[in-house]
Parts: sequence; structure tokens; C-alpha cells
Amino acid sequence: MDRRKFLTRSAVAGTGVAAFAAPAVAQGNITWRMVTTWPKNFPGLGVGAQRLADRITAASGGRLTVQVYSAGELVPPLQSLDAVIDGSAEMSHGAAYYWQNKSTALSFFTGVPFGMTSRELTGWVRHMGGQELWDEIYDQFGVQGFLSGDTGTQAGGWFRNELTGVADLQGLRFRTPGLGGQVWEKLGASVTNMAAGEIFQALQSGTLDAAEFVGPYNDLALGFYQVAKNYYFPSFVEPGLATELVVDKAKYQALPDDLQALVRDICQAEYDQVASDFAANDPRALQTLINDHDVNVLQFPDEIIQAGAEAAKEVLTSLRESSDDLTKRTAESFIEALNIMRVRTEDTDGAFVEARRKYFTI
Repeated sequence: MDRRKFLTRSAVAGTGVAAFAAPAVAQGNITWRMVTTWPKNFPGLGVGAQRLADRITAASGGRLTVQVYSAGELVPPLQSLDAVIDGSAEMSHGAAYYWQNKSTALSFFTGVPFGMTSRELTGWVRHMGGQELWDEIYDQFGVQGFLSGDTGTQAGGWFRNELTGVADLQGLRFRTPGLGGQVWEKLGASVTNMAAGEIFQALQSGTLDAAEFVGPYNDLALGFYQVAKNYYFPSFVEPGLATELVVDKAKYQALPDDLQALVRDICQAEYDQVASDFAANDPRALQTLINDHDVNVLQFPDEIIQAGAEAAKEVLTSLRESSDDLTKRTAESFIEALNIMRVRTEDTDGAFVEARRKYFTI
């Protein structure tokens, strides 16, 4: 896939941002603007945002039309939530851990080191109190969040040099966000976050020594293999990364009940649709990376994984003991739900997958 077909400028100066127009209302129809953190036509994520918007528009018969603006078209990618908060847009499509500077508790709704898989995350959010806590967090900013997609367990990242142990991480300049970034910092890396469209140039210029984004489906399109050949699996800090749709809460609640339900239910359907997209296309993209681009697929040394697990415990324990009541309650709820659901995931699903791996080929 040609990177140039979908990458847009993801860092836009304030003076270059297009002026906003008011949302259109004609004959009872409403047009909302969705700003995203993803490049245009970006596999899985950008495509998922566009599909979500198209499904809302179609299912509502045009009563609620959603126009999508990819990263940088109206606002820089990592300012999309602010655009909804300040009223410049009605919807944002991104990842909650991008906004951890607003509330650390938001990190629990994207990907947590050694935390929930994609199915476990939906179990917590939909059935074990997660959505209610998420609502409470976002109420502070006048917005409403919905799960809108999931990548599944991600790749660990691209590294210029092979890793032999924790010593190789000291001072390593690594692009990785969220609580996972805090884990890598504890292991000695120098961590930064940047939008998808900025990562390749930073790797190419030497600003970064390593980077992770999602996995083969996205990483093939981003062209990381052109700069770094050592590709590590799996990520232990992003086991089931979720995307979110955020809406202006007052405008959402002003919608007729059927349109509110339509937005909510299409987000739920897209969560599963995006997950299946990655399940189908990650392995195919990985084969292309191996066969056509000579990528070295590796596993992290046990020393790094074990050190990462200890660091993850430290990070989660500190959040569980946070002086911020909402962060503390979110961490406690997440950990309690994880400990309930992991029994099925590890003892039933995990045991089956291991048996299939060992004994069954066809």
C-alpha cells in the first residue's frame, strides 16, 4: 500500500486551520462534524471512523448527517477532543488515552499494560460499571464517550536494533502513548507521543530509535519497515486497544431518542466491525512485511517482559491509590473486573488456543 495515498499532514499550525462553519440544520435535518486523530483512509481506524459516520447518515435517512475531517483537516490530530469541548465540532474519533493530561482515568478506556483484552474491555464497559465511570469523567468536559472500535492485541513496536535485555532500553527514544508509555519509561526508555502521520519522518530522521503504533495492518501502510526491520510481538502494554467516539453531550441529549440510540448502537456495532477488520487483515499484512520487505519478527526477551510486568503493577497500584477520587475508583473498578474476567480468558480461551496450537493443523 502506498503511504502517500492516505497520509495527510497531521501537524497543522494554528494559522493554517480552516475556519469552522456552524452545523447545518435544514428541514429538521442536522449535519455534525467529526474530527479525527487518523489520516484519511487509514486502514482500520480512519476507515472505521468514516464507516461509522456513513452508517449514522444512512440509518438516519439523512436526519443526522456526519461529515468526517481527517487528522489536520480542521484541527491537529491531538486536538480533536478539544474541538468538541470548545464547540468547534460535534464529534471526535480517537483514543481516550490521548487525553490522559485531562484525566489519568481516561487511560483505562483505551489500553492498559497487562490489562484487558478487547472482549474483556467491552465486558467491563457494557456490563460491569465501566461506562458509568467513563460518563462521570467526561461529564467534567461536557462530552459523552462511546467505544467505537478495537484493534485487538497490538504489536510491540519497531526497533532499529535487536533487544537482548533491559539494558538496551536505556535512553531509547521510543514513540508510545498512554499508561504503556509510563511502563516503558520505568524500563529506561525516553518516551514521546505523536500522531500517526508524524511517526515515519521521526524514525527516518533519527529523532526516534523505535516506535509502535498498532500492528501490521497499519504499520505496513505507514512504511515503518523502510527504516527499522526488527518488529517485536506481542505488545504487553496494549493488549486490546479501543477507539472512542466522543460527542458534545448537550447536543447529543437534544437529539430525538431514536437518533441517540442510533449513534450509541452503531458505535457498538463498529467496535466489533473494526475488531474483525484487524483480525482479518493483521495476519495478511504481516505476511507481506515478512515476504516482501524482509522484516524480522521477534519476541521480547523474557527479562523485558518480566520487568514490564513489575512496572505495570507499580503504575496501576499508584493509580489505585491516587488522591483523585475518580481515578482511584476507575482503577479499582478496572482491576476488580479484570480479575473476574481473566479466569475465563486464561483458563478457557487461553487453554483452547494453546491446545489448538500444539495439536491441530489442517
